[in-house]
Amino acid sequence: MFSCLLLVHGLASSEVGIDPPAAVPSAAAMDEVPRTVTDGGPVVDTRGAQPRSAAMPARTVALTFDDGPDPTWTPEILSVLRRHHVPATFFVVGSRAATYPGLLRDIRAAGSEVGIHSFTHPDLAAVSGMRLDRELAETQLVLDGAIGESSYLLRPPYSSSPNAVDNDALRSFREAGADGYVTVLSDVDSRDWQRPGVDAIVRNALPPAGAGGIVLLHDAGGERSQTVAALDRLIPQLQAQGYRFTTPEAAVGLPADNQPVSGVAHLMGRTVLGLVGVAGVVVDTLAWLLLVVGVLVVVRLVLMLVVACRHRRRRHRPDFSWGPPVRAPVSVIVPAYNEKENIAATVRSLVASEHPVEVLVVDDGSTDGTAEIVDGLRLPNVRVLRQANGGKPSALNAGIAHARHELIVMIDGDTVFEPATIGRLVGPFADPTVGAVAGNAKVASRRGLISRWQHIEYVMGFNVDRRVYDVLRCMPTIPGAIGAFRRGVLLEVGGVSDDTLAEDTDLTMAICRTGWRVVYEDSARAWTEAPATLAQLWRQRYRWSYGTMQAMWKHRRAVLDRGASGRFGRFGLAHLAVFQILLPLLAPLVDIFLGYGLIFLNPVTTLAMWAGVLAVQLAAAVIAFRLEGERVRVLWLLPLQQIVYRQLMYAVLIRSAVTALGGIRLGWQKLRRVGGLDALLATTARSGEEGSADRLTGASRR
Repeated sequence: MFSCLLLVHGLASSEVGIDPPAAVPSAAAMDEVPRTVTDGGPVVDTRGAQPRSAAMPARTVALTFDDGPDPTWTPEILSVLRRHHVPATFFVVGSRAATYPGLLRDIRAAGSEVGIHSFTHPDLAAVSGMRLDRELAETQLVLDGAIGESSYLLRPPYSSSPNAVDNDALRSFREAGADGYVTVLSDVDSRDWQRPGVDAIVRNALPPAGAGGIVLLHDAGGERSQTVAALDRLIPQLQAQGYRFTTPEAAVGLPADNQPVSGVAHLMGRTVLGLVGVAGVVVDTLAWLLLVVGVLVVVRLVLMLVVACRHRRRRHRPDFSWGPPVRAPVSVIVPAYNEKENIAATVRSLVASEHPVEVLVVDDGSTDGTAEIVDGLRLPNVRVLRQANGGKPSALNAGIAHARHELIVMIDGDTVFEPATIGRLVGPFADPTVGAVAGNAKVASRRGLISRWQHIEYVMGFNVDRRVYDVLRCMPTIPGAIGAFRRGVLLEVGGVSDDTLAEDTDLTMAICRTGWRVVYEDSARAWTEAPATLAQLWRQRYRWSYGTMQAMWKHRRAVLDRGASGRFGRFGLAHLAVFQILLPLLAPLVDIFLGYGLIFLNPVTTLAMWAGVLAVQLAAAVIAFRLEGERVRVLWLLPLQQIVYRQLMYAVLIRSAVTALGGIRLGWQKLRRVGGLDALLATTARSGEEGSADRLTGASRR
């Protein structure tokens, strides 16, 4: 719908250029044009079997104006005409007339006539018959709606005198004549479009030796102050020479041009004008809104990067410490439902941890032998809990109930830890105000296009956001792939809730509302399997988006909380609502505006602005990758990500919003695992993409 409104607005507001006179064509291009046209007068009637032309009587002038109406110059020209009591004929462009319908009424009120100059100002001799009919019919509708009158006078764009009519032009005259139109050319060209000066315009507009003529002038298409001044001198000069002023059809004995139309035609015309008006208001409003949105997004991006850089500098200072080293053992809970592809690699990486751990694999009713695979590993400090399928929250709660230690780490069944990850992840618990810690989730395989796009998103988006949330103390999500919690905090909030599909976000928000501090530890890295196909990615992000909306609605009263818990509501929840939901829902309009600019505006300027925005994003991405210690060579995919991947994320968000507004309960979207985390990470290590992958591969093999 918005695209249609843009199309209407673009057609109605597109700039109209000047009408330079057509050059006299070659004899071969005019061999079908009868001499009665080329040697005749400027009024060409092709409504009959043979074209007829008529010339203006001696000392008779018809002033005509092309390319309008224009809100600046048309009123000034009408003022001059009124002052001298002279009529004129304004050949209007339908798109401009639809934008300024009041000017057509002003023209008629001043005693002048309105003719047709096409709707979008094409060369009618070069368009198809269908396009020609549409150009005339649409302009006629605008006249019907604006003044309640029709016109049968037509001046084709880029036409001039009768001796310049070629075969193609005559064809268009005949097609227009079949619809009842009479073509009005000109035989006196003022050349005001060249802006040669007032004196030159007056000289050019004088008919030769007392002859009559149709004078071509312009009331739009550029700056027309010279035309206005020349007209104020031309009329008195011709009147002094005995010239009379009239309209083309009156001079050659044709009926008056503008005639009333039926009520149905007037209603249809008013509908067209109403559509153009609505399109103008909607597009202009959204254009300003998107400008504001664009400024907000850029300002947010800059501030986020500044705060993220501050977070990294603070955490990596030599003198920074959470407190005494945390040596307490950790219970690691791995909820698993049909995770046979990756569960062995996940458990091996946990057992290889440099920090003392117990591993609880909660088999949530798997049917693929997940539990048997873990049992077959025969690894120390690994327990398997079996239960009927009850969902991820149920599995996590079962793990919490059977955990032996106060510190609990939750990890997905498709994720692998580095040997130092758990020790670093629980380090912030040395601070007694810290209730939970979010780790640094990274995409394991970066060989496919979709995986690389997700890698860019994780580094540029999720991890930068978590740094900022940490500084502002309003963390909304601890990723399910890597998070650490105090057992007492989990019990205080009632464990992991199944009220939403984003159980990790729901749990984090609940912890924030209790006043506990939630921090981000970027050195605690986890490598997770990302969706390998667009369909899988869609299902995952659909669940994430919908679940996040559920969690936000569940904790909406956090904006009214006071103290530390209210900080989350005022900053974290508000930021999510504005920058993760509301503004992204408007973001597709930016891309539609890009197409609008390429078609109706200056394409070079449009592309330059888009390139500027992309350059800002690229600079931000480089900074984000440097913060994470990642290589930037993958960022050559960023422009393509903006065109393809981003659209998918917008579509997911829009569908999630529609689902939420419709009150539809979305089911859990289980992803099909590809497996082979060991092989994937070994490949990464061999390619040298990430030094940390070397350590991780060794750990998982052990």
